[in-house]
Amino acid sequence: MLQVKQFEFNHIGENTYVVYDETKEAVIIDCGAYYPKEKALLKEFISQNQLSLKHLLNTHLHLDHTFGNKFIYDTYGIAPEYHRLEEKMPDLKEQASAFGIKIEDGNVVAVKYLDDGDEISFGNTNLIAILVPGHSPGSLCFYSKENNVLFTGDVLFQGSVGRSDLWGGNYQQLISGIKNKLLILPEDTVVYSGHGPATTIGGEKQNNPFLV
Repeated sequence: MLQVKQFEFNHIGENTYVVYDETKEAVIIDCGAYYPKEKALLKEFISQNQLSLKHLLNTHLHLDHTFGNKFIYDTYGIAPEYHRLEEKMPDLKEQASAFGIKIEDGNVVAVKYLDDGDEISFGNTNLIAILVPGHSPGSLCFYSKENNVLFTGDVLFQGSVGRSDLWGGNYQQLISGIKNKLLILPEDTVVYSGHGPATTIGGEKQNNPFLV
């Protein structure tokens, strides 16, 4: 059975997810751990649950979703996986500077690029990458049909959608992608977003003012 542990990290309130199954193999989706106490908390959870980390997945490369990539690489030797188009955006250090945030390191380079339809496997679980650009050039969502869950990063939120005024954003492309690729999923699919509470596909189809 799939387990999802959600952490809210950094001063932007980003959701970092540790996802694992009965085999104890795990992935991290969007490691936003910035402060030392956040990194320690994440490491403690992995250790206490005896998890074997197999993948570090990035839905996109905005700074609040990638603060912890170097920590994961240094601690576990696992580099991130993301869509190649994300490298069109400014480096992490540049982004941080634009927001007045001090950070020593730039991006950790991908160990593997992901594309639409790619499968990520760990334990008895498979996630499918779904490309939904518009919030960023190569935003990915990760879907498990068997477990009825979808990780949307900053593409889709409860009652809202991702902003499109940052690097490489496109509002029309974002809305089109959500409607044509995400809202076609089963209505009881649980949606874990990059910020805020979980929701469902059905709930967003009925109540999200951006999607009516």
